[in-house]
Amino acid sequence: MTMRIDVVSIFPAMFDAVRCWGMTRRALDSGQLELELWDPREFTKDGYRRVDDRPYGGGPGMVMMIEPLRQAIEKARSMGGGRVLYLSPQGSKLDQARVRELSLETSLVLLAGRYEGVDERLIESAVDEEISIGDYVVAGGELPAMVLIEALVRTLPGVLGNEDSVEFDSFSDGLLDWPHYTRPETYETRTVPAALLSGHHEEIRCWRLKQALGRTWMRRPDLLESKVLSKEEQQLLESFKRGREEQEKST
Repeated sequence: MTMRIDVVSIFPAMFDAVRCWGMTRRALDSGQLELELWDPREFTKDGYRRVDDRPYGGGPGMVMMIEPLRQAIEKARSMGGGRVLYLSPQGSKLDQARVRELSLETSLVLLAGRYEGVDERLIESAVDEEISIGDYVVAGGELPAMVLIEALVRTLPGVLGNEDSVEFDSFSDGLLDWPHYTRPETYETRTVPAALLSGHHEEIRCWRLKQALGRTWMRRPDLLESKVLSKEEQQLLESFKRGREEQEKST
């Protein structure tokens, strides 16, 4: 499967981080990912190559104009680009479930805005969905677009080398990831949990699930509210809670 991603951005060079490094470069080299960049400045008609103007109604900052963005999007779609996603703080929040849904698309167009945003009429007429990577604001949509690209590339078969890596990622089953350890076995006064050294696969599986449940309960209890726990998961979570209570009493 090949996924095509077209990005509309006035700073295409920023995406060298995607094209030149890590798993995204491997996906490009293997042909599993096609990445095309479209600079709206190339679709302007004035000598200044302007893509922004002052907002109607006044206020700080500038707003990106409709026409250069619209033409860049249309060019991307004419070359095989699919659904248009606008990276925006006003969008629905990206999570792993949505990443999995988007990974089924064979082609996407990502619109990276700048300044105070883009003209609302472009969103109404040319954007299929707005997506946010979190409840905060960054200078533009390039970094959020790269976050989405990497999240999508991780789902492509063979990119990670080990298919289990995706299956056991945080949020893959609605839980945070369990703690990880590697050599040395003892570091200063801290040692690797005995269960991980046991060589007993079932004991390791139970320990990891218990830790994932407990970590989610402590750090992201909201995730557990929407998850139906199995009997085993309920028992492991209760065991984790009892252990925490005993630990707190002893300190």
